[in-house]
Amino acid sequence: MSGVKITETVLRDAHQSLIATRMKIDEMLPILDKLDNIGYHSLEAWGGATFDACLRFLDEDPWERLRIIRSKVKKTKLQMLLRGQNLLGYKNYADDVVEYFVQKAVANGMDIIRIFDALNDPRNIETAIKACKKEGGHAQGTVCYTISPVHSLQHFVDDARQLVDMGADSICIKDMAGLLKPFAAYELVKAIKENVKIPIQLHTHYTSGVASMTYIKAIEAGCDAIDCAISPMAMGTSQPPTEPMVATLKDTPYDTGLDLNLLSEISDYFRPIKESYVSSGLLDIKVMGVDVNALIYQVPGGMLSNLVSQLKQSNAADKYEEVLKEIPKVRADFGYPPLVTPTSQIVGTQAVLNVVTGERYKMVPKESKGLVKGEYGKTPAPIPDEIRKKILGDEKPVTCRPADLIAPELENIRSQISEYMEQDEDVLSYALLPQVAEAFFKKRKAKREKPVENKNDEEIAAVISAAVAAMETDSDSRLVVKSIRRISQTSPVWSTAGRLQRQR
Repeated sequence: MSGVKITETVLRDAHQSLIATRMKIDEMLPILDKLDNIGYHSLEAWGGATFDACLRFLDEDPWERLRIIRSKVKKTKLQMLLRGQNLLGYKNYADDVVEYFVQKAVANGMDIIRIFDALNDPRNIETAIKACKKEGGHAQGTVCYTISPVHSLQHFVDDARQLVDMGADSICIKDMAGLLKPFAAYELVKAIKENVKIPIQLHTHYTSGVASMTYIKAIEAGCDAIDCAISPMAMGTSQPPTEPMVATLKDTPYDTGLDLNLLSEISDYFRPIKESYVSSGLLDIKVMGVDVNALIYQVPGGMLSNLVSQLKQSNAADKYEEVLKEIPKVRADFGYPPLVTPTSQIVGTQAVLNVVTGERYKMVPKESKGLVKGEYGKTPAPIPDEIRKKILGDEKPVTCRPADLIAPELENIRSQISEYMEQDEDVLSYALLPQVAEAFFKKRKAKREKPVENKNDEEIAAVISAAVAAMETDSDSRLVVKSIRRISQTSPVWSTAGRLQRQR
């Protein structure tokens, strides 16, 4: 076997897992060149929750973030996480939105798109895989790992075969909860490798404390690539640390070929950044420990923290253990979905409501109803008739591909935001997160139209006068300055150039 490849997650999933996706582009920029020269298989730098966090919390355009990273990373492939028909939002979108999103992601610099569906329903990822292949991107199909009475080795092998049939270039086993234990990983990778001929990559989290051991056994079984995070941003709810994996595999048939000295420079850069997160309270050191509950209750670490928050808001923190016991029951009632966004939130919230109200399914959110109805896709196991009847009443379930019920959306969305559009990608930001994107667009527009401050008026006037005089010498026209306003430094170069051209 050739050396094992490593995908570095520090620019996306590492900080999504540890600090709720709050790493800013300004914190990434100084280290991008060094990251590019390490020799990673890929840099995971976009997708997942970064899109929402950029617009909602960081006052960044996620598309501009991608373009900036691409402009600095010349050698290494960029990778992103895409939730199939959910894209980077929280519901299914029409096929025209999915296709256009993938087109623009690749056009703006994305190389590898890891595509998954929370239910492992292949109908929900087929459009995205086809779109990625059409645009010349690498489509990585994903099998979400979970444990249940219906999730056997053969079940996962069948999922992998379907991904190959759709045209996937590689397969990722996505262990979002850190449930995959070492010897189970060996058997799973071995079974899939015996049945498919494309590369296998493994993604896990350190939540339960077994992740590095899991990687070693998976590699022994033939796993081609693994996801790691540079050590200051590793472990806890993040990924296994990069450097120890590189050192462990050195001088073996699995040698990554990466230089520990260069990796140490990357680590040195991120160490004070991590310390600043801790001192500011952005990084809670509690998430850096091992959470054995993840193994006992088969629940992702992030889901556990959400449960605590929900119970505190309901003044029911004392019911935590009761909710933990209710989660497996709700999951069984809902057809044993893997617990990953958005199903983890749906199952967790329903378990809290069942306990807090004192009656199971007395209160059912629309998301729970949608999952039972089939609006998110086909669940791994059939939903029991009594649960379906209690939640849906006489409503008929959705049996077709959910997106087949969604009419094309792009043109309608374009008309809704025409006054705010500054780039083609804006229509996609609005399609995914309408309220959040509109607030961002309004703020961006206000910045663009902000008048020049009075400071240094004479100096500014002199510069403008000189520029106008120079322009007049090149034409027979008399030029007049009608208005002066600032152009944001975050404005794309081509947008600025276009404005200047129009002013001439």
